[in-house]
Amino acid sequence: MTEALQELAAHIELKRPDDVVSSEITFGELTVTVAASKIVDFVEFLKADATCKFSSLVDITAIDYPSRAQRFDVVYHFLSMYQNHRIRVRAAVREDETIASIMPVHPSANWFEREVFDMFGIIFSGHPDLRRLLTDYGFRGHPLRKDFPTTGYTEVRYDEELKRVVYEPVSLTQEYRQFDNLSPWEGAHYILPGDEKGDGDKAGA
Repeated sequence: MTEALQELAAHIELKRPDDVVSSEITFGELTVTVAASKIVDFVEFLKADATCKFSSLVDITAIDYPSRAQRFDVVYHFLSMYQNHRIRVRAAVREDETIASIMPVHPSANWFEREVFDMFGIIFSGHPDLRRLLTDYGFRGHPLRKDFPTTGYTEVRYDEELKRVVYEPVSLTQEYRQFDNLSPWEGAHYILPGDEKGDGDKAGA
């Protein structure tokens, strides 16, 4: 398999020298890094080329590197059922840059790109309906960015008196957190509620 992937990588670099920044095979998987400005042409090549035939878009995601100038890697996964190959394509973008939508080549990229926009805030230019997909209306921030607080910014709850959903700034007090250290994974020796009968049966055996 590694030899076949090496041949595939060599073929891609030969055919698209201006697109490919680098390629590597790790753990039996081929990853090709391409220039973000070339992403649509490169994906179109992967789909149409007889040696590649990557006709199935499996997923689009991203990785956040806050300390890097090109903060995000947009990552695409493709499958060639004809050649029995998989490929990972990466394109680096700055926080203030956009990357072109690949929907003209793979219409199924629609919701994948919306999810990446929602979670990371990456703008896909040319997308016909780029709006949040997983978070609520008016949600603040992008949850999969490394600088997003684990508590979020807003608390959503149903107010019994007002009979409606209320949005409030997050406020977690120390008492609310209730650190009791009662965890069966810590190896502590105590009886959890519901276990008393089992221990009694063992004692009487």
